[in-house]
Amino acid sequence: MPIRRRSLLLGLAALPLIGGLLPTSAQEAPVVIPAPEQDLTETGTTAVAVLAGGCFWGVQGVFQRVKGVKSAVSGYSGGEADTATYDRTSRGDTGHAETVEVTYDPSQISFGELLQIYFSVAHNPTQLNYQGPDHGTQYRSTIFVSNPDQEAVAKAYIAQLDATGLFEGPIVTTLEQFKAFYPAEQYHQDFLTLNPDWPYIVVHDLPKIAALEQIFPDRFQSDPVLVGTLPAA
Repeated sequence: MPIRRRSLLLGLAALPLIGGLLPTSAQEAPVVIPAPEQDLTETGTTAVAVLAGGCFWGVQGVFQRVKGVKSAVSGYSGGEADTATYDRTSRGDTGHAETVEVTYDPSQISFGELLQIYFSVAHNPTQLNYQGPDHGTQYRSTIFVSNPDQEAVAKAYIAQLDATGLFEGPIVTTLEQFKAFYPAEQYHQDFLTLNPDWPYIVVHDLPKIAALEQIFPDRFQSDPVLVGTLPAA
């Protein structure tokens, strides 16, 4: 598996272990926020939300543990098919963002409820083109909207949350028109679950899972819905 280029990893080997784990102070505290005042009314049993919020390891891991989510796949959106690889996306010049395609059952959870989790625990929406130690447009906070209704709900929710003053600064999450989603390489899928002791996961992502369980106990499921092996392209 290619080495994950995360700047934090370079210095983690020198950090002291506390109770067998690396310290988790690098992960910022989640923000408890109200539910959206405006939401979608969707029929059927399958709908899709495409969300980018920094490293897809943690974002995928969060949504895989949300009741009503059928699948959460790490991948790339915003650029062209021929640059939808980790090596190319990591350069920051492809237009792609590390993205998670969340397929959910709208009879169990709504688009707006997914956004509440996204803004609260999955990432920090006030960080422009970075998340924690990861810098570049490929780590931007973006909702890839696939129709005007999704766009209206997302836009209204961002305005609602900005008005609360609960965040440390203005929300910089962008709304981009969805064009295509390209699944990431197999070694990125289910990474949090398969590698819970990976230093980056311990410091930045496991606290998100703990926050999900604490803040959204009725939405939390301990057994994640895993991707498994993707079909060959």
